Amino acid sequence: SLLYLQEPSNKRVRPLARVTSLANLISPVRNGAVRRFGQTIQSFALRSDSKSPGCPQKSCSRSAAPTPPKRRNSVLWSEMLDVNMKESLSTKEIKRQEAIYEMSRGEQDLIEDLKLARKAYHDPMLKLSIMSEEELTHIFGDLDSYIPLHEDLLASLGEATKPDGTVEQIGPILVKWLPRLHAYKGYCSNQLAAKALLDQKKQDRRVQDFLQRCLESPFSRKLDLWSFLDIPRSRLVKYPLLLKEILRHTPKDHPDIQILEEAISIIQGVLSDINLKKGESECQYYIDKLEYLDEKQKDPRIEGSKALLCHGELKNKNGHKLYVFLFQDILVLTRPVTRNERQAYQVYRQPIPVQELLLEDLQDGDVKMGGSFRGAFGNSDKAKNIFRVRFQDPSPGQSHTLQANDVFHKQQWVNCIRTAIAPFQRTAAAAELKELPELSEESEENNPAASNIKAQKRQSAMSGITEMELDESTAECGSILDSEEAKGVKTHRTPSGHRKTREKQLSGKQKETLV
Repeated sequence: SLLYLQEPSNKRVRPLARVTSLANLISPVRNGAVRRFGQTIQSFALRSDSKSPGCPQKSCSRSAAPTPPKRRNSVLWSEMLDVNMKESLSTKEIKRQEAIYEMSRGEQDLIEDLKLARKAYHDPMLKLSIMSEEELTHIFGDLDSYIPLHEDLLASLGEATKPDGTVEQIGPILVKWLPRLHAYKGYCSNQLAAKALLDQKKQDRRVQDFLQRCLESPFSRKLDLWSFLDIPRSRLVKYPLLLKEILRHTPKDHPDIQILEEAISIIQGVLSDINLKKGESECQYYIDKLEYLDEKQKDPRIEGSKALLCHGELKNKNGHKLYVFLFQDILVLTRPVTRNERQAYQVYRQPIPVQELLLEDLQDGDVKMGGSFRGAFGNSDKAKNIFRVRFQDPSPGQSHTLQANDVFHKQQWVNCIRTAIAPFQRTAAAAELKELPELSEESEENNPAASNIKAQKRQSAMSGITEMELDESTAECGSILDSEEAKGVKTHRTPSGHRKTREKQLSGKQKETLV
């Protein structure tokens, strides 16, 4: 009888990860929104569990290979036409119809993805208590509410389509529908916080296991959850391109010409408003995560910021990692810290107001790692991609030598800081020049000493600008950011002339339709 109590030698022991996996949490009796998804999940378990315990390991591993991803149909509009119809249309008209069809097909794909995000991710995680309803609402937002919005456009395009498959006029439909995209302001503004919460929840083994199984399923097309959540934003920035493509292939005498131009103007305005709201939300998100070691570090210009011009990780000359924020009116250096599994930023030293900020673009090798100057160590210790920021007034005694990861990111930081400080530098120089005594040409010719004094004063007044090597064509540092800059500008303790100059410059650079 003892033989019956012994485990068979060829019995496969199921690992712990398998026991706690999502497939085993799903009840065999599936209903509601998780029925199809449950079948998909369980299919992964059945592939390996249905094998006999004695099957070779090699064959088991082969059978567990993931199913190839589901591919979408990418048929062109012209491929659905019969030969006679195709011959009756000009090449330009075929391209126009192709562009219209691409917009229509894109709306259909977007609707399918929004529904999939709900059925394959949100509902199962809620039913299985993998995340709370509050967490899921924070991550998914009002994603369901946008489905009818896009279904309306798809229906309008369908009604405008003739029996032969062509669309005569699309402009009036778009002009009426595009303003409704303002509804995405809230969703896009919440994306930064939603992504942070999702990344935090991925540390949970159950969440990680669930998302990995979804990624291996055919329905995901090898896209992770965030790719589905980011699809609406990526769709928004495509609309101007789609409309311009339709306009490009529309004949000059077509009634759609002027209406399409109006539609392009509308969508650019919508994206600009969304971008502004998103930028303000991103700015406030990071402000809320700042921690101050000293009350003196607090500055009203930080709390009043509405635009985050640049932010990212840099190293100081000692090799310590800092996370630096360039708000519209102040530069803040911080140290990343973790508080109760949440990211925070501890303010390092005293923030530097932009109007008091000096920038020095250093050459490779000017400073050694460890803060010593050239010649102290070997060539291998030479610091690359470095620049220095400090107060104009040397009394605070603060100077920060910062190192970027590569020359590209260094140049982006330098350009962004130059753009921020340029209005203050130019206005200050103009004010100093205005205060200099005016000498007539006759007095200068008769008194060379006076002419020399005037030249010296002008040179002294302009030295602040030449030291910064300001470049009118410097690029904006938007590529450093994962999110974009907002257009709102609010200054503090700044004369009105400075503020107007700065608002004009920033608003010009921040009108790109980037969401």
